[in-house]
Amino acid sequence: MNSFISWIGGKKLLRDEIIARFPEQYGRYIEVFGGAAWVLFRKDRHAPMEIYNDANSDLVNLFRVAKFHADELARQLDLMLMSREMFCETRDSVGVTDIQRAARFWYLLQSSFGSDGRSFACRPKDLQRAAARLPDVQKRLSRVLIEHKDFAALIRQYDRPDALFYCDPPYYGTEDYYTAEFTVADHVRLRDCLAGIKGKFVLSYNDCPEVRDLYQGYQIDTVERQHNLKPGERYRELIIRNFE
Repeated sequence: MNSFISWIGGKKLLRDEIIARFPEQYGRYIEVFGGAAWVLFRKDRHAPMEIYNDANSDLVNLFRVAKFHADELARQLDLMLMSREMFCETRDSVGVTDIQRAARFWYLLQSSFGSDGRSFACRPKDLQRAAARLPDVQKRLSRVLIEHKDFAALIRQYDRPDALFYCDPPYYGTEDYYTAEFTVADHVRLRDCLAGIKGKFVLSYNDCPEVRDLYQGYQIDTVERQHNLKPGERYRELIIRNFE
């Protein structure tokens, strides 16, 4: 199935390339930088244990509400109309419940340009159509543990010899597009953290000299996809792993 949201850096176009590089067997699957969870949703189940994690508290809250309160979330969405006035009102709102917060955050993603939650889109997505998929989303997430942790703490907690970590961090040089802070030092910290794990990792990144330098000695594959913002152009990305 597809993800139920749009999100910066979503892996819709690369998910099959990524999954093709997963090992044949693993006992626990951990999405360290979950985002829209395109890779997670691609399969009915990756492993007996599945963990979704993200640093963005609004995103984590939306996933938790979709898992535990899908009906209430759908009712909130039914009350919301796509308009510039409501977009501005929703963007600036404060003092809401977790369910209201999730509905408003989802509304902003669906109605904003590039799903950035900041500026109203000329052609907002159909919110009710997206909400109709919530029962399937809730069922898929019913077996997934949803975390909100620093990536290093998460990796330390769930690292085992049978663990597979899929990492899709903010791409090098694009960190300003994300609300959660991620610095050059964090790119190095991620590399150092992954270097010491007992399990396996698959890592997706933009193709740049800095990333290639950080991951010298690892298995690095170059893949291409269609450029999201420039029709007809191709964009090169890297898929990195610590196993053959």
